[in-house]
Amino acid sequence: MGALYFKQIVKSARANGTAGPTEDHTDDFLGCLNIPVREVPVAGADRWFKLEPRSSASRVQGDCHLVLRLITTQRDTIMSQRGRFGFLSYLLLLSRVLRFEHRVEEPNSSSWHGELSGPGTTMLCLHGAQSNLSPLQLAVLHWQVSSRHHQTRTLDYGYLLGLQVDMQAHWEEAPLLPQEQEESLADSFSAFSEFGLRLLRQLRDYFPATNSTAVYRLELLLKCLDKLQLFQPSFEICPFETELNMDIAAALKRGNREWYDRLLSAKSPRELPGPQRLAGLVELADIIYEDLQACYGIYASLFHGILKVDFFTLTFRQLERLVAEEAWVLTEELSPKMTLQVASGLFELYLTLADIQHFWSYIPGRDSRSLALAGIHTPFLPAVKLWLQVLRDQSKWRLQGAVDVDTLEPVDASSRHSSSAATASLCFSHIQELWVRLAWPDPAQAQGLGTQLSQDLCEAALFYTELLRKKVDAQPGAAGEAVSEPLCVVLNNVELVRRASGQALRGLAWPEGALGLEGVLPRPLLSCIQALEEDLHREAHTVTAHLTSKVGSVAEVQAQASPEDPCPQAVAPLMKYLDEKLALLNASLVKENLSRVLEALWELLLQAILQALGANSDVSADFYGRFHFTLEALVSFFHAEGQGLPLESLRDGSYKRLEEELRLHKCSTRECIEQFYLDKLKQVGWRPSVWPLPEVAGAEPVTGLSDPFVIVELGPPHLFPLVRSQRTQVKARTLHPVFDELFHFSVPAEACRHRGACVLFTVMDHDWLSTNDFAGEAALSLGSVSGIARPQVGAGSRAGQPITLHLRRPRAQVRSALRMLEGRTNKEAQEFVKKLKELEKCMEADP
Repeated sequence: MGALYFKQIVKSARANGTAGPTEDHTDDFLGCLNIPVREVPVAGADRWFKLEPRSSASRVQGDCHLVLRLITTQRDTIMSQRGRFGFLSYLLLLSRVLRFEHRVEEPNSSSWHGELSGPGTTMLCLHGAQSNLSPLQLAVLHWQVSSRHHQTRTLDYGYLLGLQVDMQAHWEEAPLLPQEQEESLADSFSAFSEFGLRLLRQLRDYFPATNSTAVYRLELLLKCLDKLQLFQPSFEICPFETELNMDIAAALKRGNREWYDRLLSAKSPRELPGPQRLAGLVELADIIYEDLQACYGIYASLFHGILKVDFFTLTFRQLERLVAEEAWVLTEELSPKMTLQVASGLFELYLTLADIQHFWSYIPGRDSRSLALAGIHTPFLPAVKLWLQVLRDQSKWRLQGAVDVDTLEPVDASSRHSSSAATASLCFSHIQELWVRLAWPDPAQAQGLGTQLSQDLCEAALFYTELLRKKVDAQPGAAGEAVSEPLCVVLNNVELVRRASGQALRGLAWPEGALGLEGVLPRPLLSCIQALEEDLHREAHTVTAHLTSKVGSVAEVQAQASPEDPCPQAVAPLMKYLDEKLALLNASLVKENLSRVLEALWELLLQAILQALGANSDVSADFYGRFHFTLEALVSFFHAEGQGLPLESLRDGSYKRLEEELRLHKCSTRECIEQFYLDKLKQVGWRPSVWPLPEVAGAEPVTGLSDPFVIVELGPPHLFPLVRSQRTQVKARTLHPVFDELFHFSVPAEACRHRGACVLFTVMDHDWLSTNDFAGEAALSLGSVSGIARPQVGAGSRAGQPITLHLRRPRAQVRSALRMLEGRTNKEAQEFVKKLKELEKCMEADP
């Protein structure tokens, strides 16, 4: 089987035109592979000496002595020659076996890792054993043959690395090789390293970063090169003229330059006109940026982790310098020829250069003075300013086109805005990303560019909302619908654009010189954000008002309960109507807009009920009870068990006024009059003072020169029907009047303890020619006066602890009670209103 296998190798070698054993020498070569015990090669001999045992004594004794002498005197030489012959023959055999076994035409031939057939493995094992080759020699032979074979027919680098590991293990056990074999091994190391350096020079061609298999092969190649350095201290003759790391760095630099020169020649040769070179340079810069991304993200960790070579730094410095030189030359040439087309190309080129420059932050120990792109922004400023104007117009055209094709329907089931809002948001996001990429380094110029860009963005946002409003107004049949889906979509669009534009504007921050604080927006940008926020809130309010007016117009009528209907029947139609419409709103609006619409609708219904109350004065208490029932039902409805508006917002503002109106409407005339005085007591405070009461000692200062006097009266009138008001003297032209007067009122103590019983002090400014002017008032509950709530034990002591009252002007709730009494037609209410009429005229100036 061995002879047949060897003959196949010979045929294959002859077919491929490679030198090797001829068919005539097959038997001789096989004899070397299977040397009989009694056949020994003798150095210097031209034939095989056969040592056969003597069969008789007649043999010539001299022949035997000759053979024995040759064996004895040349034993060492024979063994050395035999070992050398076995080493070389094994090398030759292994080389032929690998060529025969490694079929280039087979698929995945480049990933072959030395699997041999059974006959080949057997033949190599027999030859190695019979040639008395040591494990180290066998490992060296396999490495030498395979590493050289790899240079013509690619092997799997994992296989080569395994051979190195095996050789290293045997080397550490017994590092003994004849000098000739050691030199041969050193030559193989040198040849393999040179081959690897050639591959690394064409790194991007042989090991593209986009091919994970190729990247893995690169990793194994680098590990193989790294292994070579481990053997260097063991060699008497160094296999490398310089440090391998230095050779690798030099090869990478040379490869970078060759790769760049090919790109420049193909994309932007200098013999072309400037505008044509500009387009090519933009493309070249993009390729360099992508290459640096691959260097940083893929190659850098391999080279640094395995060989301690900073591939990214040397590549960035080299390519950055080369592309900067080309950019400086081209911008100087194109600056006098600035057109819109040139500005567009320069702007695109600058963005890519800014992206390339951003890699500078990844360089350890960087020095900005060595950055070739430093200051490159200066010649690009005119082009950037011109392009920002183009960007503003393009944004408007883009928004106009988006609104034109918008059907004002949700984009999909999970979205509640239409297609144009998504386009607008994307447009604003692109502007923000553009500014980040621009990364303008000059603070003063950056402020000007950023301010202009932020104003353009705000203008685009308002332009979009205006387009929407015109679009929805032109929708057929939208004006008659109670709940318009286009209006809901428009409201959602405004909300989405508000958030998107606000986020984009915050991303346009620029450094304000040395005083800029990180995380603090520049004042011009902050003002721009606030102005846009207000404008968009106003726009949303307009759409909300338009939407709620359609719902409210029907709800206003249903909110006015009929005096004849019981409470549940009166409010049922309104609740049913609101439930239907709010269900549609809930399905159509985003959360923020739903809350906004609910708040507007709630205010609309409160105003409708208030108007209904104003249109029905002096009606039965049951009528107002129905309104109160409706109001509480609406509170529960809009709160929706915590899913709607919060109770604190529902029970604030107009609700308080409406509740007060309903409460007063349900009161009798006397209860309403008492409420009038109770409201006065609620709005004044008191504190201890040095002056006794009811003696009028002094008054708080009034503004300007005046002639003050005080009217002192008890109220309510029905509790003190026989008591008349009293007044102090007029203190002429003073701001600090001291009256020091004592007034007596003869009233029963029981009336003073009644709810609402009080003494009212009204300060007037006396006018000698016309009506006196109202200056303020203060009220004191009679129940708080010493001796009223509890009769005093003993006599002779003056009234209790002194009190200071502060002047106030009547508030809204006091006016509400008065207006309620004005609507009453009974005599008691009319007399009370008539009595206060003159004073009320003086109070009309109250804000």
